[in-house]
Amino acid sequence: MTPTTALAPVASAPDHTAATGFEVDFLPAELRVGQMRRITAAHLRRWHLTALTHDAALVVSELVTNAVRHAEGTPVGLRMWRAAHELRIEVTDGSPTPARLRCAGEADESGRGLLLVAAIAKEWGTSPDGTMTWCSLAIPEGGSRWLQ
Repeated sequence: MTPTTALAPVASAPDHTAATGFEVDFLPAELRVGQMRRITAAHLRRWHLTALTHDAALVVSELVTNAVRHAEGTPVGLRMWRAAHELRIEVTDGSPTPARLRCAGEADESGRGLLLVAAIAKEWGTSPDGTMTWCSLAIPEGGSRWLQ
């Protein structure tokens, strides 16, 4: 696992304000899902965004699980950054097949992850080349006291 890397302020944030974040790359393995949840929670505490911890951890779990399952041995990446009004989570897996919503049956044990992401996130999507799935969560009112 590549250590987390703090990102410099990101000028391309959707609201064009400075952003801060981290990224980490790792080889696909189921144990990485829990590690990525813990890394996410730690950064949210640091950014004073603990109100988003549950939702962000669930989204990270779903997106990282999908990436680990579909990465076919290529490294997986988690990138998370925040701007004044949103938290953006991006997961790359190297697979050109974009993530898509599925219609899981009652007896199916998988296939509901992106439905959860879509229900929680303000918006979600995939990169044009299909290798990255992203979502954004709205930062609650008053949650912008994060500048250090």
